[in-house]
Amino acid sequence: MSESKSISIRAYLKPSCGWSRGVRAVFAKYNLPFEDINIIASVEAYSEMVRKSGQRLSPCVEIDGSMLADVSGEEVEAYLLSKGMVKPVASSDNTPLDRGCHDGEPVEMGSWKGNGGA
Repeated sequence: MSESKSISIRAYLKPSCGWSRGVRAVFAKYNLPFEDINIIASVEAYSEMVRKSGQRLSPCVEIDGSMLADVSGEEVEAYLLSKGMVKPVASSDNTPLDRGCHDGEPVEMGSWKGNGGA
């Protein structure tokens, strides 16, 4: 269960990437609402992630104004616990928190990947 204080979370994620699934699983485990920003569907969202994080890899998660760049679900969970934003809870969800994307996923980023606007 999450703390009573509201936490602002913006997560820059891919729809199907293993790393992104792990980040979503952490938010589900702690019942934390978050803004799920699809960086595949929107060049603007991808560009915003790069600008805010200073790099091009995802997932990136902004929690109460602090950017965690290129993180796994394990790293997001560790951050939340270390800051006292959540308390440890058990989960029956077996979603891996530390798995990468499958080989085909970088192609999903489309023709705009790496373009000057990103």
